[in-house]
Amino acid sequence: MRDFITKMLVTGFGVGYFPIASGTLGTLLAVPLFIYLARGGTGTVLAGVVVISIVGVPLASRMEYLTRTTDPKPVVIDEIAGYLLAMAGSPADPVYMVLGFFIFRFFDIVKPPPIRKLERTLSGGVGIMVDDLFAGMYSWLVLRLIERIFL
Repeated sequence: MRDFITKMLVTGFGVGYFPIASGTLGTLLAVPLFIYLARGGTGTVLAGVVVISIVGVPLASRMEYLTRTTDPKPVVIDEIAGYLLAMAGSPADPVYMVLGFFIFRFFDIVKPPPIRKLERTLSGGVGIMVDDLFAGMYSWLVLRLIERIFL
């Protein structure tokens, strides 16, 4: 039962098992969660990031053990935490959410320095979670820059 719960949480209730673009679908799963948490303000969104990250590290490590692979593809809890971090401080407005989605996916896929190095250096659940949290931080910075210039 414990492993079933682990798999359900770490894969976003099975979304991560989708054969194509599971990370993108995991990020999409984070959008309604952001809308819900944003009602409580930035602090609530950040609390969500912290809770998901704290829970995500051991769950992602367990999933590596269960699948006998490093950074298993079905794991999307990292995308959920990363997107929430990217959106912290943003309103639950469609323009922000779409911008945040595409900016976060860009950084998560491209993995500019030091993200790729962190992903390769850190092992287990920490490595799985940290690269997406850094992608979320980069995305947050870009969103704040766009906000200052254009919105």
